[in-house]
Parts: sequence; structure tokens; C-alpha cells
Amino acid sequence: MVNYNPKVWFDLIFHSYSKQVLKTLLPALLFMGIFTAGVCYIFLEHIEPNHFPSSTTVHSLLGIVLGLFLVFRTNSAYDRWWEGRRMWGGMVNSSRNFAMKLSAALPKESKEDRLWFAQMIGNFAFATKEQLRKGVQSTELQMDETLLRQMEGVKHKPNFIASALYEKVDLLFRQNVLTGYHLINLDKEMKDFTDLLGACERIKKTPIPYSYTMYIKKFIFIYIITLPFGFITTFGYFTIPTVLLVSFILLSVELIAEEIEDPFGKDINDLPTDDLAGTIRANAHEILIR
Repeated sequence: MVNYNPKVWFDLIFHSYSKQVLKTLLPALLFMGIFTAGVCYIFLEHIEPNHFPSSTTVHSLLGIVLGLFLVFRTNSAYDRWWEGRRMWGGMVNSSRNFAMKLSAALPKESKEDRLWFAQMIGNFAFATKEQLRKGVQSTELQMDETLLRQMEGVKHKPNFIASALYEKVDLLFRQNVLTGYHLINLDKEMKDFTDLLGACERIKKTPIPYSYTMYIKKFIFIYIITLPFGFITTFGYFTIPTVLLVSFILLSVELIAEEIEDPFGKDINDLPTDDLAGTIRANAHEILIR
């Protein structure tokens, strides 16, 4: 995720991200440039303009419908991005609350238990962010060799870590280190971990319905591929840069929507889950190990 100042227009206009978007869209823009140039050459050099009375009226009407589709597409993608941010904000808060309750409940001399919980709270955050990507990296986890070996064959590693937290709290209760009141008080945050992870997985595994994505792409293609025929009589060879500009704007909006609808990856507009996981780990250590 990019940290930026929204008040500095110059930096935003000429940010390097624009170059990345342009590079991604370059094949499509090259195709549209060549196609539009060919249409302009044929109609302007070999066909009398009066024999082909083009008009921008149809594209103006279609532009309204296409705009509504793109608004829906962008809003749906942003809602998924913002929902993901809310879930990770909830994970930060629940981790802090869990660590503070443990810090108050555990005896000061229980340094081993405090360290274990501080590590496992951070482990859950790191395992969650990687589970939402392509797989958990054991090198990012802080745990003893016994737990690492037990976790090797587990497909859903955040579930394993959450279960270990439950088992540890239950063990301390049976050892009379924690009371029944502490057990009930800690249960909410442990449940929150699983609920928040499940909400993130719901976003990850439930894309925007196929029909919406398919028809939006079809409408954009039909709109820009027919633009030269609507503008050619009015703009002449200036149709080429006009079509390229409109194509760049429409395709850029669709590209951004594609990028943010899955907010847990490593794209420039995705959520800063690496930083958030690091914050959770640092907060847990600070609260429990003082």
C-alpha cells in the first residue's frame, strides 16, 4: 500500500504507479491505436465523408449506461477493500485486548507463559495474512520446534494456532493459574480471531458474480472498438488520440477495480497486512513482556 499526501497534486499526477498502469494497458492501447489509425485511413482516404455520416450521439447514450456499470464495479470492489480493512482493524483491536487481559490475569513471574502468548498472538496475525495469499511461511513464525513439527502437515495454519491458544488457556485454567472469570473474559477475543479470519476468507473466496464481470468487460470492449466510427467524421485523424484517451480512462478504472477487489495480496493498492501483522506482534510483546 502506498503512503501519500492527497494535497500534493504534482506528486499524485506523476506518480510511478501511472507508469505501471500504462505498462499493463500498453498492449490494449497499441491495438486500439493501430485499429483506429486503420479505420481513419480507410474512411478518410478512400470513402467520401458524406457517405458515412458518423455521430457521437449513440456513444453518448451508451456512455451513461457504461458509467453506471463502472460505478457499480468500482463501488463493489472498494466495499470489499474497505471491509477487509475493517476486519484487520478488528484483529488489531482484539489482539491488544487479548494481550491486555492476559497481562492482567497472568502472574508477573510467569515469564515463559507471557512470552508464549506474545509470540502466538503475533503468529496468528502473520499466519492469517499468508493464509489469505498463497501459504504460510514458517520462517515468519515464532514458536518452538515441537509446535512447528506438529504444524507441518496442517493445511489451515491459523486454525492450528487458534486451537493452540484455546488449549493453553484451558491448561492454565486447570492448573488454577487462571480463574473461571478469566476463562470467560478471554473467550470473546479468542472467538473474535476466528470470526475475523472467516470474514477475510469470505471476501477472498467470494468474487464479484461472473456475469457482472463478463458483461462489464464486453461493454467496455464494444464501446471502445466502435468509438472510431462515431468520431471519425467530426475529428478526422484526431480520432486516434481521442480514442486512446477514452480507452485509457475506461480500462484504467476496470484495472483498478480488479486490483482492489482482492485486498489481501501484494499489489500497490492492497491492504498493508504485513505492517498490520507486524504492529500486532510488536503490541503483544510490549503489553505482555514489560
